[in-house]
Amino acid sequence: MFEVLEGLIKTIRERKNSSEHESYTKKLLDNNSLCREKVMEEIKELIDALNEKKNEVHEAADVMYHILVLLEANNVKVEDVMNELKKREGVSGLVEKANRKRQ
Repeated sequence: MFEVLEGLIKTIRERKNSSEHESYTKKLLDNNSLCREKVMEEIKELIDALNEKKNEVHEAADVMYHILVLLEANNVKVEDVMNELKKREGVSGLVEKANRKRQ
């Protein structure tokens, strides 16, 4: 299952370094403002889909894709995000949030 995610990340990184102009991913990577707008739009569509109990999986996939593109566009490595999640394993969300306020 995670091979799909790894493949998508690889493709996004390849698009970032390509000169291809016909790629939607490349268009987002080259326009941070557009990329951010799309993430917000896709999150709203996911929330609407969840409320309507319709197309939830499709919209969730759109959100994941656009977040991965946004991270790559801003040079935030997915591996770093995964490492952060790993650090939080076994830590209550309330405790983790309280620890952030102290830093």
